[in-house]
Amino acid sequence: MNHLDPQKLPRHVAIIMDGNGRWAKQRNLPRIAGHQRGAKVIDSTVEAARECGIQYLTLYAFSVENWNRPKVEIKALMGLLETYLKNNFAKLLEEKIRLKVIGRYRELPKHIQELLQKTEEATAEFDSFTLCLALNYGARTEIVDAVRKLAKDASEGTLEVQDLNYEMLQTYLYTDGIPDPDLMIRTSGESRLSNFLLLQSAYSEIIFCSELWPDFGSESFKNALAEYASRERRYGKTTEQIVSSASDA
Repeated sequence: MNHLDPQKLPRHVAIIMDGNGRWAKQRNLPRIAGHQRGAKVIDSTVEAARECGIQYLTLYAFSVENWNRPKVEIKALMGLLETYLKNNFAKLLEEKIRLKVIGRYRELPKHIQELLQKTEEATAEFDSFTLCLALNYGARTEIVDAVRKLAKDASEGTLEVQDLNYEMLQTYLYTDGIPDPDLMIRTSGESRLSNFLLLQSAYSEIIFCSELWPDFGSESFKNALAEYASRERRYGKTTEQIVSSASDA
């Protein structure tokens, strides 16, 4: 990892943090114990990302489908989120980490909304590292919300539909202003994207790790970066074209 070319590392890494419940079940612990352990892994992952020069880290923290879980678990998850925001507010300011929230977080409990808004506003000017939390997020929901805003602008005459292209559509997504993820990681051995950044991940490299999220440490993160750096990203071109472009540069 120490010998990797910084130019071969991703600018933006997105992670589906999966496996907290199974981690707890394997140890005969309540599911919340897995979530508590998983929350601690966030800190080490953020530190590893910053150490490696990653500029954006997006974590899938709570999906729109997660509302279907038992109410006691949802309450516990909201409690962990509240604790994380309170405990890390000063650290985010000290280390100049920008917090960005994507998703329908206005549907979260009011005190959580207030904490998120306070943190977003306090860190808005930081530009070296951005931590994105996907909360009450779903890619299909994001697309619906984007189409609604787009249709409204079109009906009001502020958007000419015939001029619409993907670059314009991006400005209506929750991730407006954030580059698409270069690398998508999912822990726990599951091999699906689970309604996460479906448009934005169109050209992402995807790595499915066998570790459950509570076991995913900084070394696991760096190993994923090393695998990413070994891959060739062609964007529809041939290997020969990529090599030729690199030679010309």
